[in-house]
Amino acid sequence: MRVIELHKSVTDSNDRDAEILRQQLESRGILLINLMSSAGSGKTTLLERTITDLKDKVNIAVLEADIDASVDAERIEALGAQSVQVHTDGMCHMDAGMTAEGLKAMDLENTDIAFLENIGNLICPAEYATGASRNVMILSIPEGDDKPLKYPLMFEESDVLLITKTDTKPYFRFDMEKCVERVRFLNPDIKIYPVSAKTGEGMEEWEKWLMEQSAIIKGKVK
Repeated sequence: MRVIELHKSVTDSNDRDAEILRQQLESRGILLINLMSSAGSGKTTLLERTITDLKDKVNIAVLEADIDASVDAERIEALGAQSVQVHTDGMCHMDAGMTAEGLKAMDLENTDIAFLENIGNLICPAEYATGASRNVMILSIPEGDDKPLKYPLMFEESDVLLITKTDTKPYFRFDMEKCVERVRFLNPDIKIYPVSAKTGEGMEEWEKWLMEQSAIIKGKVK
């Protein structure tokens, strides 16, 4: 496992560089997923379950972004998956230049799907393109069903919403129907999958979507 220190944004022309990075990855048949959520929502646990379920079907690599530490990357590496840890020196998001720098440390020749596990918050990551082909966000049951009202941009910018920790629903006041209604108002085209990485509930649908997106990207390779 490699750890990379990123002390500043590599480029000021982020949107342009994000598009270039996306095209470069897709030309190689690599699907990059920008995974966003607040801290503690279960990103790494979801990735662990996804990697375990799909390890015989697809090669998954994870770019772990944190302000410090490497515990999440170590968890991913323990599963036998490729993992690179990047530190953002206090920055609350990843951008295209930082993502490109992190990916340089990966063996992309043996990667079908790469996840960027972005910094944990519901504000900054939604504001910066990373070069990902798809944006996926997580909202956990304990966080409450009002988050679409408080952080609309995150929901507007995402292709998929994973409502995680559904096994905890009996213990929290979370109105699933109201949450979905609020999200659909902001983004009518978003895919929504309630899941539990602990019990496996809903994981099959999420993983089916993931494999379909990977096939779409590979279909672009000439």
